Amino acid sequence: MNSYNTESKLRVNEKEYTYFDITKISESKKMPYSIKILLENLLRNEDGVSVTKTDIESIMNWKENAGIKEISFKPARVLLQDFTGVPAVVDLAAMRDAIEKLGKSSDKINPLQPVELVIDHSVQVDSYGSPNSLNNNISLEFKRNYERYKFLKWGQSAFDNFKVVPPDTGIVHQINIEYLARGIFTQNKNTGEVAYPDTVVGTDSHTTMINGVGILGWGVGGIEAEASMLGQPISMLIPKVVGFEIVGNLNEGVTATDLVLTIVEKLRKHGVVGKFVEFYGEGLKYLSLGDRATIANMAPEYGATCGIFPIDDETINYMNLTNRSEQSVDLFKDYSLKNKMQAADCLSAEYSENLKINLTDIKPSIAGPKRPQDKIELINSKSELLTHLPSNLKSAEFVLEDQDYKLTDGDIVIAAITSCTNTSNPNVMVAAGILAKKAIELGCETKKWVKTSLAPGSLVVNEYLKKSNLMSYLEGLGFHNVGYGCTTCIGNSGPLKNEISMAIQDNDLTVASILSGNRNFEGRVHADVKLNYLASPPLVVAYAIAGTMNIDLTKDPISAVNGKNIYLKDIWPTKEEIDSVIKNSISKDLFEKSYSNIYDGQDEWKEINIENTDKYKWTDSSYIANPPFFNNITSKESVINEITNAKVLAYLGDSVTTDHISPAGNIKSDSPAGKYLLSKNVKESEFNSYGSRRGNHEVMKRGTFANIRLKNKLVPGVEGGFTMHPDSSEMITIFEASEKYISKSIPTIILAGKEYGCGSSRDWAAKGPKLLGVKAVIAESFERIHRSNLVGMGILPLKFKDGENAQSIGLTGFEKYKISNIDNGNAKSVNIAAINSKGESIEFEAEVCIFTPQEIEYFKNGGILPYVLKQLAA
Repeated sequence: MNSYNTESKLRVNEKEYTYFDITKISESKKMPYSIKILLENLLRNEDGVSVTKTDIESIMNWKENAGIKEISFKPARVLLQDFTGVPAVVDLAAMRDAIEKLGKSSDKINPLQPVELVIDHSVQVDSYGSPNSLNNNISLEFKRNYERYKFLKWGQSAFDNFKVVPPDTGIVHQINIEYLARGIFTQNKNTGEVAYPDTVVGTDSHTTMINGVGILGWGVGGIEAEASMLGQPISMLIPKVVGFEIVGNLNEGVTATDLVLTIVEKLRKHGVVGKFVEFYGEGLKYLSLGDRATIANMAPEYGATCGIFPIDDETINYMNLTNRSEQSVDLFKDYSLKNKMQAADCLSAEYSENLKINLTDIKPSIAGPKRPQDKIELINSKSELLTHLPSNLKSAEFVLEDQDYKLTDGDIVIAAITSCTNTSNPNVMVAAGILAKKAIELGCETKKWVKTSLAPGSLVVNEYLKKSNLMSYLEGLGFHNVGYGCTTCIGNSGPLKNEISMAIQDNDLTVASILSGNRNFEGRVHADVKLNYLASPPLVVAYAIAGTMNIDLTKDPISAVNGKNIYLKDIWPTKEEIDSVIKNSISKDLFEKSYSNIYDGQDEWKEINIENTDKYKWTDSSYIANPPFFNNITSKESVINEITNAKVLAYLGDSVTTDHISPAGNIKSDSPAGKYLLSKNVKESEFNSYGSRRGNHEVMKRGTFANIRLKNKLVPGVEGGFTMHPDSSEMITIFEASEKYISKSIPTIILAGKEYGCGSSRDWAAKGPKLLGVKAVIAESFERIHRSNLVGMGILPLKFKDGENAQSIGLTGFEKYKISNIDNGNAKSVNIAAINSKGESIEFEAEVCIFTPQEIEYFKNGGILPYVLKQLAA
């Protein structure tokens, strides 16, 4: 509608584009970079319905409207990975069936904008420490996931605007910054070719890595992404923006990983949940694009919606290096200059809040052993570790390859260079290689009980490590390429050697993992490993040589060779050495070579044959099943004013993660999910992982709240997915209890503490509770993505009033609950009465965490997908 007359023309290299000139809005001069992107989005999409002139006025006065006014955001594209992407495509396939039952054609269900899915979460580290590890793991991956991959290949042929990057190419976040990112999108419309900023939402929380190249994007739940694919705008409150000024330069020996762990700690303490963080300042010129991507990637760990870097020369140089076309790079540069969207323009920006960090103050650090925000300076790592170990350290002797060894509390059994956080950063990857080279030249070896692995983030990483000859040294310490995927960081660490696993279990040893990842929550990395630490890739290699966390790397020797002690300072690379390797090893042709045939895939992918049908032919598969979310769907809206006679399914504490709710990792044979698979004649050796089976709701609802480290206060002193039997004092699994409640039409609720649902953006952490009959969650606070996912599944998120919690109110979790005055989600607060066995009532109020009119529509229709289906059918 162009109410503000901002539609303009831009000529780049003799080619003319239509664009929306935000500089014509006087208020834009003092806007943060990220708010300018939202302003452009509204100006371009103004239609008088989903985007009105009033919405534009709201963003023009964004500071006073932050956290209050709602806007509709339309991202340019959607990004998926296979763990969250498979259930998204399953839902789309089911919607094609469901819409026909409502009398409409199935072709109404199609992505209306570009959707790209990268298969990167399925490879597991079964084989390691061998030149054959990569091929062995790929072979097992295709054998385990054939049904899933066949389904995704069908989806690629059945749906418009949907592309699949085959397995063993790289991780979603790195492929996104190295290849998929457009910088500036162009689209042919009746006004000519329109140019606008690339924006993205993704079904992986670490979609935020794209913020490192100046592109606005963040993680959403799978259900929210599906709605976006189908043309629904993302309803969001105008965000507060934290301006984070960076000054100074990193000292010698300090890595970007050390910086990001410090930033995570600082921002967690400040509180940035639901906010944008924008980095600016003179210190940016000392941060490489890889450094910025490392910081942006960890936004979920510091709790922000995103952490974005504006465009500058480093951004433009990176787009050139990564083999973008000359026209697209020039458009990116000229557009950002014309619209005042570069780093220099941020100096006049006004922010909601302001923080500052001096790079010279950063010290070598690790984080753990249970949360990424728990930073520990390296010099304090040993003393901090001892607080998690028994006062009398236990040991166990075992035999491996005819050699006697002893494993002790605090020893490291997994050392992994993995995950999107660091493998995208050549500085730290090259540093790991140089450290390995120096260590081998001095005669160092990795301890035999350490399972070592290297999972490069893209083919480019493998190429530059080989070109620099550093790969051979990493392999010399056991860090062979095990696969192009997220591996250890998501629980795909694979089995430990049986001798080591038995030594741990038989002696109840408290052992550790060290990984260059971003997630170290309880029970995530490996069931046998209680302590998990995050560190830079070179520190991962150093700790693998030491073989234990019970060491002060700043002063203790990490190895002794022929009676001579070797210290970390003897093998630590200098900045000059790192820069020299990068200059001589990384070039544009590596990106051209690595991405020339990105969609072709391995021979195993090419050999998968599919039927080219519009609708999916469901089979009795243990991987892919038609979900029940659209059963009995009607065009009528339900009326939700109260939840009565509800019982507590689980009473949980603080920092309950989506791993606790919907676990990744291995499926135990004696768990509800394991028993189900056995009943389907699936061998235990073929269980695969929970993540790989997210396309089957029968497996996933049985895996909900099944994490081995879950602590439910209804069964104190017990770890795992257990609760009390509804009709007795016996302990049973949460799944079994839910079945009993459902059979008697008794609704259930969850009680929880602070930061409920932190961690990965898992839609099954909301879908699972929905299928278990959960109607509401009452918590002290919610993590952003999970709260929206609960609403997206029609579950009511409620927050205790400030200063109150379940314990202070006097709740035990054994009461019968009535939640009143819900008003279809329109209410700001509800009345809750908890009636105990004596008939006594505890009454309190809770805030309704449904924040926008659009979310109210989702809630009262039973979730996003039923709402979208009804809209399409209408």
